[in-house]
Amino acid sequence: MSVPPPTSGTHDDQDAFEDRLRRFATIWSRAVFPSSATSLTRSEFEQHLLPLARQLNEALRARPFDTAPAARVGAALVAAHCTDPETLARTLGVIESYLVLYCGTEEFAGDENRARCARLQHALAGGFAQALRERTLDEQEAIARSALSARSDAEEALRATEARFLAVFEGAAIGICIAGLDGTVLEVNDTLTKMFGGLEHHVRSRNVNEWVHPEDKPQVWRMHGELVRGEREHFSIEKPFYRGDGTVLWTNLTVSLLRDAEGAPQYQLALMEDTTERRLLNLRLRYEATHDALTGLPNRTLFFERLDKTLAAGDGARFGLCYLDLDGFKAINDSLGHSSGDRLLVEVADRLQSCATAPGEMVARLGGDEFVALTTGPDTRTEAADLASRMLGVLGTPIRLDGREFTVRGSIGIVEGEAAERSAAEVLRSADITMYRAKAAGGNRYETADPESDERAITRHGLTTALPAALERGEFFIEYQPLVNLGDAAVHGAEALVRWAHPQHGVLGPDRFIALAERTGLIVPLGRWVLEQSARQAKRWLDERPPGERDRPLRVNVNLSPAQLHHPGLVSDTVDVLDRVGLPPGALCLEVTESALIGADEDLLKPLRQLAEMGVHIALDDFGTGYSNLANLRRLPVGVLKLDRSFTQGMQQHPADPVDLKIVEGIVSLAHSLDLTVTVEGVETGAQADHLRRLGCDTAQGWYYARPGPPDRLHDLSLVDAV
Repeated sequence: MSVPPPTSGTHDDQDAFEDRLRRFATIWSRAVFPSSATSLTRSEFEQHLLPLARQLNEALRARPFDTAPAARVGAALVAAHCTDPETLARTLGVIESYLVLYCGTEEFAGDENRARCARLQHALAGGFAQALRERTLDEQEAIARSALSARSDAEEALRATEARFLAVFEGAAIGICIAGLDGTVLEVNDTLTKMFGGLEHHVRSRNVNEWVHPEDKPQVWRMHGELVRGEREHFSIEKPFYRGDGTVLWTNLTVSLLRDAEGAPQYQLALMEDTTERRLLNLRLRYEATHDALTGLPNRTLFFERLDKTLAAGDGARFGLCYLDLDGFKAINDSLGHSSGDRLLVEVADRLQSCATAPGEMVARLGGDEFVALTTGPDTRTEAADLASRMLGVLGTPIRLDGREFTVRGSIGIVEGEAAERSAAEVLRSADITMYRAKAAGGNRYETADPESDERAITRHGLTTALPAALERGEFFIEYQPLVNLGDAAVHGAEALVRWAHPQHGVLGPDRFIALAERTGLIVPLGRWVLEQSARQAKRWLDERPPGERDRPLRVNVNLSPAQLHHPGLVSDTVDVLDRVGLPPGALCLEVTESALIGADEDLLKPLRQLAEMGVHIALDDFGTGYSNLANLRRLPVGVLKLDRSFTQGMQQHPADPVDLKIVEGIVSLAHSLDLTVTVEGVETGAQADHLRRLGCDTAQGWYYARPGPPDRLHDLSLVDAV
């Protein structure tokens, strides 16, 4: 894809762009021209590079990004006789230092510009090598033809062939070596001599059988033996050599067998392409791709490669994984700024790295403030715990930044076990779950993975993700628990309790999913649905009552979560439901937990006051569990106190606990003095009901009267009580 220079500005902008492109080509020409074998003048050579520079600029800016133009630029250099290895090295250096500087665009971030530039370098080197290899093969074929014809032609033809051979031999851009079958070096060209350091006697005095390197692949010398014996004609392989100064030369080596006129093996011909620079470039690109740019630690890619290899090991191999997340790092990062936060992460990484120095241990950064450590060995149960303790220990020493000291804490989840039992994704998921368990327990500690805890967490996650679809599919339903008047035992109303008919887990109570709905924000649409369904049911109860009793409708109690209480549409949604259903406001009671109203300001109480003024009853649920000041009851727009079931526990025994009786009696007296009615939850025995009636409680609910059930059961109970 071709990307033109910027055209949104004036002609001056385009001229400036072209000027930068020409300066880049000038720098490139100055760097490469001394090592090229071109017949062009320096000025002509610069003009030759200008369209190639334009191709690199277009590739750097292209969307989508494509490295193919860079590969074609590398091939074009070879076509222009710029085949010296130094030419490639200098070209890559110029691109690395100046391409982004002169041709970069603000459209991309600096890191993306540099990443694109690095990939273009890689592609250019590949294209250069590919073109050079093709040229090498052509030259090899020409050499082979020259060698064969030299044996069969007349003396005149032989001399001409030898002249051509020498021209190709000496002018080749790759190293050429001719040796006898015993390995004695007979001829080398200047290119090969330069590759080995420039001292010819260091090459000619050697035997090819001495050119052994510790990193030789096992098949190198096996294939060489087969070639010398005439069992193969050639082989190609990547092979390192030692130079005279001890440095390593990496080459693409092609060795061919030369036979005499009768077909008997006579010489071995070696062609060497210097790939040292390209190999170093590949190693650098590999390092950048597998290591975190900020801390220098292995990144997620390299860690998963190591973890996959560890988990694939057999023979009872074991592993231990420590997943660490810093506690409260966001607050530190927000207060210090991202630059200081990055310096803190670097210090944390250095400290963690110092903990994993034993064989089989490594530390990696997964991203953000998440780090992971891996250990292997026969006793990873102990080793993983020891490693986690060391990690927490080194974090305990304060870190000094900008004249201030910060104590960094962390939570660690440990997963340990036999390899090959779980996949890498499963191991990391278990470690992540366990880490959050440690964080929930207060942080600055480690926890060990527990299959049952993992299963519960996975189930919670599954329920969380299934909640939105469950509401759309109509998997929720409502059960109703009667509210009984303690004076005449008549049904006064009912509390609406939502249930989830889950396809796999069966019927789930609100304790299994309400907290999940609050965290995901689904509680607002779910609460609105519960309100509407409950209001419709209350309207049906009202319509079923005798005409003379319709001024005393059965009241339905609906729970409000803290999220609903803070939702700006609470009042409008409630009014809309009542209007559409046709239910009088007095038939609805909204229950709000005491803990949700502790310390509530006037802005939070305003919606409840508006609803109470309309006639909607407001109940303070779970009263007695929030430690609220009883004097605050005067400022709350509530009309009903619902005592928590904990107040009735002491009334089950005989005789009843006098302290509990006094407490309930005091609360009832206070509530009635404030014109509040009192409802008691959790009534399970007749003795409890009698005590509560004598103490003056107004209504009660619990299994003594009825368990939550379908709405028709409430109607039946109401008819029985009426009889």
